[in-house]
Amino acid sequence: MEKLKLGVLGSGKGSNFRAIADAIAAGSLDAEVRVVLSDVENAEILALARERGIEAEFVDPGRFKTKLEPEAEERIVTLLRRAGVDLVVLAGWMRMIKAPLLEAFPRRIINIHPSLLPAFPGLEAWKQALLAGAKETGCTVHYVDPGMDSGEIIAQSRVPVLAGDTPETLHARIQEAEHELYPAVIRKFAAQKG
Repeated sequence: MEKLKLGVLGSGKGSNFRAIADAIAAGSLDAEVRVVLSDVENAEILALARERGIEAEFVDPGRFKTKLEPEAEERIVTLLRRAGVDLVVLAGWMRMIKAPLLEAFPRRIINIHPSLLPAFPGLEAWKQALLAGAKETGCTVHYVDPGMDSGEIIAQSRVPVLAGDTPETLHARIQEAEHELYPAVIRKFAAQKG
């Protein structure tokens, strides 16, 4: 059986990438991370990938804060194709994905978001949930489309909002749920590949 080949895009610490890589190392996820790309030159996710012997590369995003320059997106497509990627996994990626990448990997780009979408899309969803007085939040894995956290939902995990929760405590519990849900969803993609 051929392993599912992953390309990971991340902008930050890489905790979801670590959870995926750990599941692969433990033998509970039949996949292989072929390349990790970041729009942040000193992102921890790049260091984590290099520590594991995985190709890791910075791609200069250009002048925009919320999206990539078309040339940068084309470069990402080239690098993902060169690595033979089957599934593109966004792990803390903080930019909108547009046509070149969406067209190159149709229904093969997934993201994890720290809320029960469609509630609380966008940045710092755990803070949004607290401000709204939500009793429950969680995380969602979804297909990426041109909108903001608007793609078709694949799976969700629920996290209760506890009395006395701070943004930090709630975010930490949501991340624990993310680290279980994301490898589980990727496992289903891997099973379809085999």
